[in-house]
Amino acid sequence: MYPPDLKYTKDHEWVRLDGPQAAVGITDFAQKQLGDVVFVDLPEVGRSVSQGEVFGTIESVKAVSELFTPLSGEVVEVNPDLASHPELVNKDPHGAWMIKIRVSNTGEAASLLDVAHYSDLVK
Repeated sequence: MYPPDLKYTKDHEWVRLDGPQAAVGITDFAQKQLGDVVFVDLPEVGRSVSQGEVFGTIESVKAVSELFTPLSGEVVEVNPDLASHPELVNKDPHGAWMIKIRVSNTGEAASLLDVAHYSDLVK
């Protein structure tokens, strides 16, 4: 259910590391809890983010929730499709990345959860 190549946070974000860059999104568990996503507010490219900091919000028919940065770095890309199609988060939560970060401290990845630990968290 959860891709084994991703790392996860206790706040239900996922990270796909690719060298010095990381794609970030929310997990299937998170999107199910939210319900139908209607809006995603993401940061500007160039913004510096710190691990654990709020980088944006996601709005569903049920609630508005904060999005937390899993790794420190600089936002280098924002998914342009989410502005007009926020429902992609519901359709493909582990494929619909929100931001890409140039990671400044790869050592922080050690604090993230692997698929087994994340699966135990959301049982």
